[in-house]
Amino acid sequence: MTTAPGAPAYPAIPGHLRLSTRIAGALVGFLLLALTAIGITLWLSWQLEGSAAAINETGSVRKQEYRLALLLGRDVYAPGQGHAGEARAQVASIDATLALIARGDPQRPLGLPPAAAIRTGFDQAALRWRHELRPLALQVLQARGDDRLAPLRRFLGVVDDYVGQIDAVVSLIERDNEMRTFWLRSSQLALVALAMGGTVALVYLMFSLIVDPVERLHAGMRSMADTDFGVRLSVPGDDEFGQLATGFNHMADRLEQVYGSLEDKVRAKTAALEDQNRELALLYDSAAFLQVRRTLEPMCQGFIDRIMHYFGADGGSVRLVEAGNDKVHLVVQRGLSDAMVRTERCMPVGDCVCGAAARDRQPVVRLLRKGTEAASSRCARDGFATVSVFQIFAQEQHLGVFSLHFRTAKTFDERETALLETLGRLLGTGIENMRLAAREREMAISEERNMVARGLHDSIAQGLNFLNLQVQMLEKSLHEGAQQEAAEIVPLLRTGVQESYEDVRELLQNFRSRLEEEDLNGALRNAVRKFRDQTGVDAAFRADGSGGPPFAREEQLQILFIVQEALSNIRKHARADSVLVRVRDDRDFSLSISDNGVGFDSAAAPAGDKHVGLHIMRERARHINADLAVDSGAGAGTTVRLHVASAHRRAA
Repeated sequence: MTTAPGAPAYPAIPGHLRLSTRIAGALVGFLLLALTAIGITLWLSWQLEGSAAAINETGSVRKQEYRLALLLGRDVYAPGQGHAGEARAQVASIDATLALIARGDPQRPLGLPPAAAIRTGFDQAALRWRHELRPLALQVLQARGDDRLAPLRRFLGVVDDYVGQIDAVVSLIERDNEMRTFWLRSSQLALVALAMGGTVALVYLMFSLIVDPVERLHAGMRSMADTDFGVRLSVPGDDEFGQLATGFNHMADRLEQVYGSLEDKVRAKTAALEDQNRELALLYDSAAFLQVRRTLEPMCQGFIDRIMHYFGADGGSVRLVEAGNDKVHLVVQRGLSDAMVRTERCMPVGDCVCGAAARDRQPVVRLLRKGTEAASSRCARDGFATVSVFQIFAQEQHLGVFSLHFRTAKTFDERETALLETLGRLLGTGIENMRLAAREREMAISEERNMVARGLHDSIAQGLNFLNLQVQMLEKSLHEGAQQEAAEIVPLLRTGVQESYEDVRELLQNFRSRLEEEDLNGALRNAVRKFRDQTGVDAAFRADGSGGPPFAREEQLQILFIVQEALSNIRKHARADSVLVRVRDDRDFSLSISDNGVGFDSAAAPAGDKHVGLHIMRERARHINADLAVDSGAGAGTTVRLHVASAHRRAA
């Protein structure tokens, strides 16, 4: 360990002179004395509690003896009323009480005092109970008739004397308690005296060893707080306080030296904290601004305005790189001349400062010096002395650059450069999120268009193809003069046109269908009601089950379209007068559309226009990972079943 130049030496303190050793020795000595006195007091208190419990238990024997005498008398003079059982229980209670007193109970505590006279008196009383009173009591209980009077009289004749013997034992215990109480009070008084004496001794010791040196140090610190760095301490001794005083004096010397530069350091630190707070405020404001969905120009304009205000720039711009075309396009600008904007609206990558920065993908800060460089630079001709360009990244994808222009010389330290790079990544993330949102909208529109095209192809295109064939046949019949064949084709054309018209109406109605508040059952119920109102067919809807995981909104629409397509097929082909749409929604989702129409052979390969609807329904079922089955037979009606397993519902 090295010491600073001019620092005082601190020699090791001998063990017996250390402040901790002296304080610990005094405290340990006082603690041992206190523990000894407290231990004696606790032992006496425990003995007194045990003796008090012994007095209570021994005294209770007197009451139990008299109660036993009363029960024996009642049993003799009023037999058959249950007094004998109570008397036997009383005998057992006396036995238990005497046994408890004899062995004691440390947990309560309960115990006879260790005096020989008390122990002898109690043993004699217990012995007399076992050999004299207890046998008499049992004899009374076991005898019959008049034979019970003699032992009862003998028991009653000795019970008073026995109770007197118990009283004598209780008196001995009470006198022993009085003596122990005296010693307990004496030990408590000694403990009080020890506490007072020890407190005085400790106060004196602490004052001499700690308080007085601390007060001197406190006085020195108070003087130093009043900027009196000339104060010095004189604390005699070789203990810790002596070395502390030496260190205090050395600290005062150092503080006197550095106090002059302290205000400058505080001012610099405060300025650094203010700069950090301003950086955090700019980052927070920019992040909050870029999170709001906007178009490209307002987003970039708000971004460049914020950083120009923060850095005090005189101009700024945001430029994006056109992928695969090596062009840099000016999106927004502030403070640039119209001529410069027209010239740099679209520049090649590598052109001027901004184009070169976009090519190298590195931040650039360039001071435009007078002379040849100023004459060749458009920024210098516009009066700017410094041009700084920073990159716009979205993760690892390079999107473009943004620039700050200053009319005076400007440099950026590492902290400011890191801040601008972070801001560039924030802007890149905002632009990428905007592009992703646009792609999402395009994909939604494309999917909707594909759905419409599929519906047109799978339904109306088939009808138009049929009409085209009929028109060709009509043209051929007219050309050949076959008026009868032409007359037969005209009703087919009218029927085909009507069916195509109805298909168009139904297709438009299906694509206008929406789920209100994502209520699939409500939408299915409305579809069945509309079918019933339009066709007059007896159509019913039934929903069962406890409810499973919810479907995504797109999947609910596909299920609704399948039901609408099935109802459309029933209207066009089934000639049914009863339809039932049933939903069972548990962990798995099951849907069935049943009718009692003419049906068809579902085992045969589907062919012709009548089965276009089945193709549409199967395609929609595959789109939501569902199983679609069609059960039908000629004259037996048709049932369309849709099943979605719980695993696919959880995945959705």
